[in-house]
Amino acid sequence: MEELEGRKVLFAVVLLAEASVIGREKREFVIPDWIEIVDEPVAENSKTIQRAVNVRDAKISYDGAQVWRVQALVEGQKDLVSNVTMDFQEAGLLSLWVGNESTVDVMVRSEEIPRVSRYLKQKDLRYQVVIDNLQKAIDEENPLLSVEEMEELEGRKGHRMEWTTYHRLEDIHGYLDYLAQTFPDVCSVVSIGNSVEGRPLKVIRISNGKQNAPALWIDGGIHAREWISPATVTYIINHLVENSESLDADYYILPVANPDGYEYTFTRDRLWRKNRKRAVGSMCTGVDLNRNFGYRWGGMGTSKDPCREIYAGSGPFSEPETNAIRNFFEASAANFKAYLTFHSYGQYILYPWGYDKRVPPDYADLESVGREVAVSMRKADSASSSYTVGNSATTLYAAAGGSDDWAKAILKLKYAYTIELRDTGKFGFVLPSRYIIPTAKEALAAVMVVTEACKSL
Repeated sequence: MEELEGRKVLFAVVLLAEASVIGREKREFVIPDWIEIVDEPVAENSKTIQRAVNVRDAKISYDGAQVWRVQALVEGQKDLVSNVTMDFQEAGLLSLWVGNESTVDVMVRSEEIPRVSRYLKQKDLRYQVVIDNLQKAIDEENPLLSVEEMEELEGRKGHRMEWTTYHRLEDIHGYLDYLAQTFPDVCSVVSIGNSVEGRPLKVIRISNGKQNAPALWIDGGIHAREWISPATVTYIINHLVENSESLDADYYILPVANPDGYEYTFTRDRLWRKNRKRAVGSMCTGVDLNRNFGYRWGGMGTSKDPCREIYAGSGPFSEPETNAIRNFFEASAANFKAYLTFHSYGQYILYPWGYDKRVPPDYADLESVGREVAVSMRKADSASSSYTVGNSATTLYAAAGGSDDWAKAILKLKYAYTIELRDTGKFGFVLPSRYIIPTAKEALAAVMVVTEACKSL
């Protein structure tokens, strides 16, 4: 799917005070809502004139778009599923959401549905419509609190965070600052760098000061459209702070690793994935930050095309967001033992390697703890969610330049996991906000199991 970029354009709007021809009716000039008007003085002590100075970005609509699950019916069709998906992506006919060798979820624009459907049938590939109208699902995903409810919440708690709705970046960062100010003995917040557009990358440290405590890194929101990830990570933060007296580890948590992209999903394109870096020599924007880390960068499951959603950037750590994480670890003296990065969707607990279908020497330990995590997540909520444990490249697909591979290979951290949260496809990336708390309880259970594993190292 090609991005529709808004352009800044200067307009001169001339309003005629009265008709110049006798008998001609005076017409009112109606300013379209996509033109922003500002008043500017033309000279000192003069009157102001009105100028149309900006064409507002239109919010992208997915009206009529559908999400399909395409499946290989027999063993020989697996390569066909992969090849067809790649060809259609490059042609801009669909967008890959998630998948493995035999099954993929794809988003198809309304105008392309007949063409894609006809082609899949010709290839004897079965597909099921998972989301019938994507825009309708987006519209129903996040019922917002009223202004009065938000003001009451902030007045009562001192911040606007709660976990029945998805929150903007301002609320999340405000919550971190509130915790640091209110619980200075437990919490501290530092900006480890800035995004492409200058937004801070805020990390909160939660610790009760125990000597030689293991440290865990947790991040969320590296892919902008995965709203359940930052919501879940802030829920984990809330729990850790409320139970700080019993903590046996230190936590360094970056709830929104891609702040520009995250904000863009609220203001312009709900399904935006990458950061907001404009590629040199291209009209396309964005780098997949989880292909930009410096271990096996540029390998399988990445692209050199800036218009692709898996574009790995111009080089390893070319993006300020990933470079800030690297610099943080290089400067930190914390006793890091684990690296947890939360994504969606699919309900997977994935460990390295992602760059190829290989496993690290201690994969048995990663598999064992991963299975403990899965059991704990299943017990955490009445839904008894099932999470699949496995090597990233084998269980899903190869993806070089991922943060978990880098944490395992370069940082030498024992436990590195990518956890794909709910669901398994009914809602996909547009998981309704009513599922935040049940999903977050599962994620919290995972953090506690990994924490226990780190304590024994």
